[in-house]
Amino acid sequence: MPPETAEPRRAIVVRGLEKRYADVHAVRGIDFEVRAGEVFGFLGPNGAGKSTTISILCTLASPTAGSATVAGHDVVRERDDVRRNIGLVFQETTLDDYLTAHRNLVFHGELYGVPKAVLGERIEQVMTMVGLWDRRDSVVATFSGGMKRRLEIARGLVHAPNVLFLDEPTIGLDPQTRSSIWAYIRELRARHQITVFLTTHYMDEAENCDRIAIIDAGRIVAEGAPESLKAAVGKDRVQVRTADDDVAIVALKEKLGVDARVHDGAITFAVASGEEFVPRLFAELPIAIRSVSVARPSLDDVFLSFTGTTMRDAAARPGEARARR
Repeated sequence: MPPETAEPRRAIVVRGLEKRYADVHAVRGIDFEVRAGEVFGFLGPNGAGKSTTISILCTLASPTAGSATVAGHDVVRERDDVRRNIGLVFQETTLDDYLTAHRNLVFHGELYGVPKAVLGERIEQVMTMVGLWDRRDSVVATFSGGMKRRLEIARGLVHAPNVLFLDEPTIGLDPQTRSSIWAYIRELRARHQITVFLTTHYMDEAENCDRIAIIDAGRIVAEGAPESLKAAVGKDRVQVRTADDDVAIVALKEKLGVDARVHDGAITFAVASGEEFVPRLFAELPIAIRSVSVARPSLDDVFLSFTGTTMRDAAARPGEARARR
């Protein structure tokens, strides 16, 4: 009889979590777990409930209902224990611009009670990892947006947290800087076996995660490894631009048995083999076709499959942030 496999340790456990702001139901009874040592992504459009959830997990907001534990500690009853075990990088920078990069990290380490005997070495390690050790004596106000983000990640690691929370870590950064940030995240996980929980609305970022949970309108609609979720969709995505989209949508249904909608300015639908379907499209559609594109399943197709809309269209709906304002 084979030996029993030990159940992986869980860094985060969420059960029935809800959050209301007056008449706005920002988070609607979500459940998920994050294993220790994995990179877990919370993917969804702006206003879906991502930032509200991460605020609860970091003890910055209290849940209306449900429960959550981080590093084995309850986020309501054991707030101080949770905070000692986490690092947090916000969407907006919270660095002290008038201080040097090194002084920012010293202040953070002292705030968290890092012993002086190890603080200096710890700061050098994390600043070297993000490529900023040679700029340690520079005033933060002179840093670019990407350098500030890298410094914030370093700051979040000074007190050696078990879980690092990154709320939209690369928002507003150029592609090259975003790629560098992800290189640091991968090195961080490989070197320290830290658990990384990040929120994002970038599909390409979610591809870097071990597992993701897709959230829309306060509910988790899908969860799993990115490749597994895309494989579950199993169909190619076809986008068509025509001379009359309304007529084309009716014809697709009546002649080809395809349910289609307009997304991102094009008629969009899913079929088992897109390339084989295209000749039928030209032969049977009674309307001029201006362009056709076929793509293998993506995470946006996963989102479309579970919600009936694309990420971009979902972001345009009245959501959490807009309702709160």
